[in-house]
Amino acid sequence: MSKIVDEFKAFIMRGNVIDMAVGVIIGAAFSNIVSSLVNDIVMPIVTLITGRINFTDLMIPLDGNSYSTLAAAQEAGASVIAYGNFIQMVVEFLLTALVIFAVIKAINKLHKPAPEPEKTTKICPFCKSEIHKDATKCPNCTSAVL
Repeated sequence: MSKIVDEFKAFIMRGNVIDMAVGVIIGAAFSNIVSSLVNDIVMPIVTLITGRINFTDLMIPLDGNSYSTLAAAQEAGASVIAYGNFIQMVVEFLLTALVIFAVIKAINKLHKPAPEPEKTTKICPFCKSEIHKDATKCPNCTSAVL
């Protein structure tokens, strides 16, 4: 039994398991931020641009009657094809993907790659040995290098 406990401890303490756990937790928090951005900021703008169309109320009642909202149809017990919900989910997915793309692009702009260290050596064109970049004569073959 203690061997299993020791193996479990070793498994849990491995770096990649802990990194994955941290990633899942941060991902969940980031998901809430993105959902709020899409639902509370972007979707109202889309609704305004589309003439205040409420996609979720778009439906085809299968009982032949007409209902003003999806909630009214559901309250009446009518079977409906609620294609508006599908459109809403597709729009939300596309906007969420766009927001994530924009956020990742902005984060990547903040992370500039570290500048490459300045080269201090060069290769002698005659003997191919490594020499200081300011050398005018190779210390190995004594050739004049520029």
